[in-house]
Amino acid sequence: MFFCSKFHRFRAILRGADDLLVDFDRAFAIFQEFVRGCRGLYDLGPAVTVFGSARFGEGHRYYDLARATGRRLAEAGYAVVTGGGPGIMEAANRGAFDGRSPSVGLNIELPFEQHGNQYQDISLRFRHFFARKVAFVKYAAAYVVMPGGFGTLDEAFEIATLMQTSKIEHFPLVAVGSEFWGTLIDFARNTMIEQGTLSPEDARFVHLADTAGDVVRLVRGSA
Repeated sequence: MFFCSKFHRFRAILRGADDLLVDFDRAFAIFQEFVRGCRGLYDLGPAVTVFGSARFGEGHRYYDLARATGRRLAEAGYAVVTGGGPGIMEAANRGAFDGRSPSVGLNIELPFEQHGNQYQDISLRFRHFFARKVAFVKYAAAYVVMPGGFGTLDEAFEIATLMQTSKIEHFPLVAVGSEFWGTLIDFARNTMIEQGTLSPEDARFVHLADTAGDVVRLVRGSA
């Protein structure tokens, strides 16, 4: 009951007009969340953020690929940042945990699915997706997008939008798994450009990779 009521309180921030003092208290709590993120990651050094589904378990080919990618990135000197949960996030953290650079989890409080994995040298906890997203973006020199669902798409498209609008530099955005992402990237590069909703240069910072070695090569070559 406590867990459910807590998440009802989180929803309240989006329910419309509210008492100004209540909104001020919420804004201050969000500010504190940003501060904790900045303090926790200030000395991180070069980092790569890895996104992906929570639903691929150990033994799945994408889990194995994410683990290999995390390890190769860590051995190349990059801290590996994930959402800290199971699936792809666990795999990338696990690979980095076995490497020589920090493994970082930016955990989110959810009523289902998310629980922190055990392969985190640095573990931070967030209540709000937008504060967590800033931490994902702010400290990364590249972004790796493994197969995933709505959350992964949301994170990938937000980063693409930030680069398109010059809110951040054009860091490499690497989509891993041409079988999974190929149709979507073809849609962007063909239909969207053909219809004028994207410019040809908008798609140039998106790269496809199928191996951990390809990911590291693209990150090193562009970061």
